[in-house]
Amino acid sequence: MTPLSWRQIEIFHAVMTQGTLTSAATLLRTSQPTLSRELARLEQQLAVPLFRRSQGRLHPTQQGFRLFEEVQRSWYGRQRIQETAAGLAQLEHAEIAITCLPVFSQSLLPNACAAYLRDYPAANMTITPQESPLLEEWLTAQRFDLGITETQSIPEGCDVENLLTVDEVCILPKHHPLTARSLLTPEDFRDLPFISLSRTDSYRQLLDQLFLTQGIPRRLALETHSAASVCAMVGLGCGVSIINPLTAIDYLPHNVVMRRLSYSVPFTVNLVTPRHRPDSAARSTFSHYLTLASKRVLQQIEQALD
Repeated sequence: MTPLSWRQIEIFHAVMTQGTLTSAATLLRTSQPTLSRELARLEQQLAVPLFRRSQGRLHPTQQGFRLFEEVQRSWYGRQRIQETAAGLAQLEHAEIAITCLPVFSQSLLPNACAAYLRDYPAANMTITPQESPLLEEWLTAQRFDLGITETQSIPEGCDVENLLTVDEVCILPKHHPLTARSLLTPEDFRDLPFISLSRTDSYRQLLDQLFLTQGIPRRLALETHSAASVCAMVGLGCGVSIINPLTAIDYLPHNVVMRRLSYSVPFTVNLVTPRHRPDSAARSTFSHYLTLASKRVLQQIEQALD
């Protein structure tokens, strides 16, 4: 059998989706008799009837519906290629709205944004830090193109992809005696001045429970709202702490030393994509840059802990 041409597929698709030869001819900017002749040639070529003719109207046969199923798959693939090609040009001036926990606006997003803007310097980005649970409410409301969270729960109407999972780490002032060891236990923190996140923070609650279960007292010297603030305090010798490594690694040049903790306290970074926001090549591309940035950060953390 002679292979079908794309023009034949286009005509068949138009007739099936428009319902009449007149509408299909208008869509394809041709005449009704031309389409009628082309359909007849197509049926002759396939040696099967695709339509029944009744009172001037076309009614698809079982074979016609079967062919249409396959044509639809190819049609969507062609549309996808065209949309992707158009999106490549749109990347140059695309806008992306991102919301995230404050920690990620300081530790992960800058790396991803720097790489993305080097390749697409005309792109426009808006980053809005927000704490939970308002962050998840904004994502459920589809107010942003992307979100970066720690939560294990999936905001309604969103898809979630894990970017990174690492363990919390111990951080110490540069010349602290415990820096001589590569692995620290909860016992090593007994009676030491400890800098904590706020009492509402989920990781603070996990660590408090860990030390309580072990029966190890700490001297809670300071409590602050952000991981960056904790690291700054440690670097100035105010105490020791246990914190996420994404923030800790940024403070290594500022008199902070990072060590492994003998207990695993996983720190998870998730990429949230609202389903009902308009999809775009820019959003997909920046998601890829976030994945690459996460891999680079993981390598830096592993190197710093070796």
